[in-house]
Amino acid sequence: LYSALSTLTRRENSMATTSSNEIPLPWSKQHKRLTKASSGGLSYSLSNSFAQPLTSGELLDLTKRRGHHDLVEQYYNHSLEYTPNGGSMDLREEIARLYGDNITAQNVLVFPGAQVVLPTVARALVGGGSNGHAITFAPGYQSVVHAPAHVGGDVTSIPLSPATGWQIDLTKVEEAIRPDTKYIAINEPHNPSGALSQRGSQMALIELAQEHNMHILCDEVYRLLEHDSSDRIPAMADAYGKGFSVVTLSKPWGACGVSIGWVATQDLALLDKISDVQYFGTACPSRSSELQAIMILKSSDWILERNLAIIRRNKALLVDFMAKYDDLFTWVEPRAGAIAAIRFKGPLSSAELGAELAGEGIGIKPAYCFSDCVRDEDDYFRVGFGEDKMPDALEALEGFVEKNREKWTSLM
Repeated sequence: LYSALSTLTRRENSMATTSSNEIPLPWSKQHKRLTKASSGGLSYSLSNSFAQPLTSGELLDLTKRRGHHDLVEQYYNHSLEYTPNGGSMDLREEIARLYGDNITAQNVLVFPGAQVVLPTVARALVGGGSNGHAITFAPGYQSVVHAPAHVGGDVTSIPLSPATGWQIDLTKVEEAIRPDTKYIAINEPHNPSGALSQRGSQMALIELAQEHNMHILCDEVYRLLEHDSSDRIPAMADAYGKGFSVVTLSKPWGACGVSIGWVATQDLALLDKISDVQYFGTACPSRSSELQAIMILKSSDWILERNLAIIRRNKALLVDFMAKYDDLFTWVEPRAGAIAAIRFKGPLSSAELGAELAGEGIGIKPAYCFSDCVRDEDDYFRVGFGEDKMPDALEALEGFVEKNREKWTSLM
């Protein structure tokens, strides 16, 4: 097993183009089997990437305390008829309040989760026999990286490096641009590292896209979870007329089970095309989910403040862990989200380490979950630290490290 895992995670990685004839397989499929995801999972999970969820009862109580009794009444007595394609107006209006004046309800399409947004936008831009091309970055969330290939387009994936803080190299982006390049897809804040770009870097990427008449899709699922709010950069939907912000309630608000996501953009013509593609997929979200989403967004300030407090507390524990075991682990300290990318400096690849940890009931996300070509120098695994129970999982990890530290150091 270790031999196979090592081969998987130590292939040479360079800028690679995936053709439309290659249907990508899920990178996380092996990990889900290893961590028994379909049968309850492991005892200690550092794999989760979301902030602390509320229960439905807590959400209803919070909504009542804030005086939104009408929402609670609607939730208990709403009709089970279809919702409008692309979401009901009340939810789209609430989402639009997260953005500037150029984004109104008509600039928002609602989906049952952000996962569905990514291939839908890709289909509108490079699918359907258009033979379009997109530029993505790895390591990254696979649906961002591979959505263009999944719908029949071509994709050039540019490697990111911890040596440069996981930042985008504009020179490499320019080299990857083709006459048929339709869009650039980025993660900001970055998954799996929690890295953040600066405003100047964002503007430089936008200027490059403008020069070549390209769209920019930005997966912003960790936006609003900046550890220092002064580091926050504008949403892509606000910053660029041909930009798309893709968001889900899962990460900042911890509302994974509500299954509501959206895309926001100033480009109404393309949004109409995206709506046409959406029609053939999951066009109508659940009304109960929509009402829960409105409740969450109306209490967004309270929920985000609570979740950021948990994240900052857990990050401090992780910082202490990294300092204590700096002979075995290294990282680029995250600045946003509830995730960090960590490199094990010992005698195992992240895949091998993940397999050993799973055997002890501890889950991490190895590097193969974020790229199909992992080099030794960027063989980083992801840990999540957004939940109340994270300290127990970190304590279990520390116990595992202490048990194996002498053996590992003797092999280094």
